[in-house]
Amino acid sequence: MAQQHTQGGTSAAAQSRTRLQEPHNYKVIFHNDDVTTMDFVVMVLTTVFKKDKGEATALMLQVHHQGSAVVGIYSYDMATTRRQRAVAMARDAGFPLNITLEQAD
Repeated sequence: MAQQHTQGGTSAAAQSRTRLQEPHNYKVIFHNDDVTTMDFVVMVLTTVFKKDKGEATALMLQVHHQGSAVVGIYSYDMATTRRQRAVAMARDAGFPLNITLEQAD
């Protein structure tokens, strides 16, 4: 009978079946509204999401004309943190900026 080697109480066969999964990434999506100013959206994109002025302007225009835009894809923790920071800035400035997260494929 063959002897199974164990490491930390788990058989080698069981360890070989364990697969690590990459963590999911999340899309951060800005949604258009009739109150939040274009300048404010550009400012949030440059300060919170580290976009250059040109990219921030292009994303803002996409939100304005198409209703929404994916402004970045991040790990869950980073996406959540950036969303919370941006929403807090918007509320402090009196804007109803709506930002959602969606699992990236």
